Amino acid sequence: MLARFRNHLNSWFVRALFLLLVLAFAVWGVGDVVRLIGGDPAVATVAGQKLDAPTVANAFQSQLQATERQMGADATPTPAMRREVALKTIEILITQAAMNAKAKALGIVVPDAALRQAVFAIPAFQGPAGSFDRRQFEMVLQKNGLDEGRFLDMLRGDMREQEILGALRAGVTPPETLLRAVLIYQDQTRAADAVELPFNAAAPPPAPTEAQLKRYYENHPGDFSAPEYRRIKAVVLSADTILKSITVPEDEIRQAFEQRKTEFSKPETRAIEVVVARTEEAASKLAITWRAGADWTEMTKAAEQAGESTLSLDAATPSQIPVPELAKAIFAAEPGVITGPLKTDLAWYVARVVKVNPPSSEGFDAVKDRLRDELARQQANEQLDKYATKLEDAIAGSGGLDQIPGDLGAVGIAGTLDAEGMTPDGKPAPLPGPEALNKALLAAAFQMKKGEPPRLAQTRDEAAPGSPPQPPAYYAVSVEDVIAPTLKPFEQVKPDVTRAWIEAAQRHAQEVTAATLLAAVEGGQSLADAALKAGVRMRRMPPVKRFAGAEGVPAALLAPLFALKPGEPTMIETNDSFVVAVPAEIHDPDPKTDTAEYEKIRASMQKRLGDDIEEIYVAAVRSAAHPEVNQALLNQIAAP
Repeated sequence: MLARFRNHLNSWFVRALFLLLVLAFAVWGVGDVVRLIGGDPAVATVAGQKLDAPTVANAFQSQLQATERQMGADATPTPAMRREVALKTIEILITQAAMNAKAKALGIVVPDAALRQAVFAIPAFQGPAGSFDRRQFEMVLQKNGLDEGRFLDMLRGDMREQEILGALRAGVTPPETLLRAVLIYQDQTRAADAVELPFNAAAPPPAPTEAQLKRYYENHPGDFSAPEYRRIKAVVLSADTILKSITVPEDEIRQAFEQRKTEFSKPETRAIEVVVARTEEAASKLAITWRAGADWTEMTKAAEQAGESTLSLDAATPSQIPVPELAKAIFAAEPGVITGPLKTDLAWYVARVVKVNPPSSEGFDAVKDRLRDELARQQANEQLDKYATKLEDAIAGSGGLDQIPGDLGAVGIAGTLDAEGMTPDGKPAPLPGPEALNKALLAAAFQMKKGEPPRLAQTRDEAAPGSPPQPPAYYAVSVEDVIAPTLKPFEQVKPDVTRAWIEAAQRHAQEVTAATLLAAVEGGQSLADAALKAGVRMRRMPPVKRFAGAEGVPAALLAPLFALKPGEPTMIETNDSFVVAVPAEIHDPDPKTDTAEYEKIRASMQKRLGDDIEEIYVAAVRSAAHPEVNQALLNQIAAP
C-alpha cells in the first residue's frame, strides 16, 4: 500500500495537485504563518526588549473593547479603526517598555508593600464597605481583559515611571517675570472714556422723495422679496403619533402600580451638615465652635483653616451616608442638635441635622395617569420599528404619499411653506413633530427637486450627553411645486421701504459723527473736547478685564481696548450704535496684593511646564530606546 502511494506521489498529476494545494494555503492565509517560521516573532523591539505577539494582542483587545464601549453596543469597528487602535496600542507599549528600561537602568524599584498599598487605594477595587474587595478586584480585571499578574506588572511599571517623572516635575519653577506677565495679561483692568452714538438717536432725516424710496427699493431687493415657498406633502411617524392609537387597560396599569409600588414611596431623608476631622482634638475644638453659635459658613471656614473637611447633603438616606455608625447617629439625632464628636475607624465626625423630610407615598389614583402615559409610550416605542418597516413598504409600493394606510400610526400633512416653516400668511405651518424632526423635514423638503420620489428617512438621536437615548422619528416628503422668491410690489411694501430708508439714513449720520470724533482724537484733541464740539455726551465706562466684561461695556470693545496705547482712540459698531473710545485708566495687578490669583497662575504654569518637560523627556527616552516595529505582524493582529 505504502509503495503504491509513493509511486503515485512521483506522478506529475499528484505533483500538480500538491502545487495547487500550496497555492490555496497561501491565498487563505497560511502563507503568512509560513513566512513567520524562522523569522522574528516579536511585534516590536524596544531597548533590546522584545514585545511578543500574545502581549501585544492582549493589549490590543483591551484597547479595542474600550473603543467598542465608547462607540456603543451596536457599533462595529471598521478595519481602519482597528488599525488605528493597533497603532495606539503599540505606541503605548513601546513608551512603557522604554520607560521601564530607563527605570531599571536608574535602579528604581517598587517594593511589594508599596505596590499592595497602591492596589488597595484604587477606588474601582473597593467594595460597599469602602475597603479593598477581592471579588471586586477580580471582576474589574476580568471586565478589562486583564489577569492579575499582567495588571500588577503594569501598575509596578507605572509607579516606576511616576518616580522618574515626579522627580522631574519637582524641580519645575516658572520664572517670576513670566508669572507677572501672565498676571498682568490676565487681570489688568482698563476703563475707557467713550461716546456712544445709537442709530435711532440721530435726528430724523427730511422726508424721502418717491425717487429716493424707489432707488432704495431697487438696490435692496432681498429685503423686500417673498422667500422661496414650496408646496409639499409629508408623512411623519414617531412614538408621539403612534400614542394616539394606543389604549392601555386599567388592569395593566394597576399591575404596573403593584410591581413598582416602592417607586411611589419615599423614605425619610434628612438635610445634614457634617464636619470630618482626623483627630479627636480637632473634632472637639470644631464642635465647641459650632455649639457656641457658629453658622455653617463659619464652620466651613474654621474646618478649612484647621486642615479638616466638611460636607452637606439636602436629602440623605442612611444608605447614602458611607459610614454606618455616622448614619445611625444622624438618624437618631434631633434637628438642630450638634452630635459628636463621633469616632469611627476612618475619622472623627461632628454633625447636625438641619431638616427632617418625612416619608411619603402616592396611591394608585394619584399615579395612574402617569403610569398610563408611560405604558402607552413604552408600547409606542416597541412598535415604532415595525410600523416604520410597513410605512417604508407602503411608500415604495405606491410611489408616493397619497395612498398610505391609516392604521400605521403615521400623520400626513400638506401645504405651502418657506424654509423656516412659515406659511405665506406669516403663520407657523402646523408640523406635527418635535423640533428636531421638523427641522429635518424642512431641510429635506428644500433640498429635493420637484417630483422627486419620497423616501423614508430617520432622524438622529440628539439627546444631551448623559441623557437616555431617544427613540427615532421617521418622515418622508415630496415636493409638488417650487415657488421662486419674488420681489413684492413697491406699493405693497412702501411703508417698509420708508422705515428702512430712514433707519439707514440715521445709521449713516451717526457713522459720520463717529468718524469725525475719531479723526479729531487722532489729530491731537481729547475725546472730551471733540465730544463737546460735536454736541454729544462722553462717559467713563466701568473697568473691565481682557476676558471679563462689565454691564454697559459692549463686548465688541474688549479686544480693541486692550490693544490700544494710552490716549489712542478706536471706533466700533454694535448692533444698534457706533462707539468711539479711548483708554482712560489702566491698572496692573500687584502680585503682593493679588496673592491668591498670583499663586493660582503659578500652579497652572508649573503644571504646564511640568507637562512639557515630561513630554520632552518621555519622547527622548523613547527615541533613545530605538524602537523597531514589525508592521506586518502588527497588521495581522489588527485584522478582523
